[in-house]
Amino acid sequence: MADVYSLWRSHGRIAVLSLLVSMTLLVLLVHNDVRFSRDGPIALIKPISRRMQNYGGEDLTGTGTGTGTGTGTGTGAKDVYAQEVLGSDEWREDVEAETKAAIKQQREKNHIEMQDYEFHPKLNVRSMDELTPETGGKPVMSVVLTSWRSGSTFLGDLLQSHPATYYHYEPLLDFGITQVRGGELGEKAIMNLKALLHCNYTNLGSYLDYGTSHQYLFLHNERLWSLCHQYPDLCWDPTFLSGVCKTFPFQSMKTVRLRLKLAQPLLEDRSLRTQILLLVRDPRGTIQSRHHRDWCPGNPDCSDPARLCKDLESDYETAKIFKRKYPNNFRVIRYEDLSFNPYNKTKELFEFFHLQYHPQVQEFLKTHTQQTIGGVSSTFRDSKTAPVHWRKDLAWSEVKAIQKVCTKALNHWGYDIATDEKNLRTFMPVLDFVF
Repeated sequence: MADVYSLWRSHGRIAVLSLLVSMTLLVLLVHNDVRFSRDGPIALIKPISRRMQNYGGEDLTGTGTGTGTGTGTGTGAKDVYAQEVLGSDEWREDVEAETKAAIKQQREKNHIEMQDYEFHPKLNVRSMDELTPETGGKPVMSVVLTSWRSGSTFLGDLLQSHPATYYHYEPLLDFGITQVRGGELGEKAIMNLKALLHCNYTNLGSYLDYGTSHQYLFLHNERLWSLCHQYPDLCWDPTFLSGVCKTFPFQSMKTVRLRLKLAQPLLEDRSLRTQILLLVRDPRGTIQSRHHRDWCPGNPDCSDPARLCKDLESDYETAKIFKRKYPNNFRVIRYEDLSFNPYNKTKELFEFFHLQYHPQVQEFLKTHTQQTIGGVSSTFRDSKTAPVHWRKDLAWSEVKAIQKVCTKALNHWGYDIATDEKNLRTFMPVLDFVF
């Protein structure tokens, strides 16, 4: 109290009151499990706990005190309560009722968003029901493959700005900071991607477990996350997620962990209506951008330019095959081309994805391409300067080192080589390119 009184005398009551209000707010945020994302404060979802309180029980976090005797470990009071409630008919009926209500609500929202929607002629459909899985339809699927810090966050949000779109954000996030290039990991990755595109969350335990402690997995799916806040006890439930997903006529997905050569099963699966886009960026810009991420150093798949450029070389060879084999379902775009000419390139991409160039999409472009706002994960960028600012940020010695191991990849994808430091600061690295 003496310290507060001293502050009161030396700094005035307004300053002290401001400090006390700030401390009180901080305590409330912590108590309510509020964290901060790139978009501001978010309340973390606590599965089960809210409904447990509705049933008169305690929050099921932590371990109850043992009630057994002898040397064995006793069953905690919370464990007993959980077994009784979770196994009860009343509990199941409550979950089913909430799930049906949530799915119905999302279905109605989707119908509102789709009012006056103009379907792409290649879809050959007249109504939304012909595209939604819950009515036997086959949704339009837009899949973006790339690597870390190559512009996919912007492109993912751009696709999500399209009406009634369910966004699978980084579906391989639980795989860690690694590139999936083949083997058992590749098989598991494709199995997971197919399950998600089929709106089947039943056998995705690792993915969902990861999401409960890394909630940005769903945070980027704005329509789903909004529903999660209304029904927090359902958010990680496979039945709820599968049901909500099936109400959407459009799905988008972006992943930075899967190399292109593994994506062929997604193109050949006739049960999917998949369009795949490979997003490429100048490796010098990619490496510079990765410097800002604390999870990148120490992980060679992220921090090593040689690995990045080997992947770019591999993707280039695969892309040539895919372009010939799947001319209507596969396309390549460079991040720089999209950034320099966002409106025309978006029109082209949405034509490829069989999506309407909707007013919502145009509004997204208007608000996200004019100026840089926010931190390194923000999608608000001055699109004319963002792709090449690495010329001023990277030391010449690092640029030389990257170019030494990336010459082939740079040539493949239409990027010029800096000849010296003076040239580096002024040259245009992005050459005309037609794939």
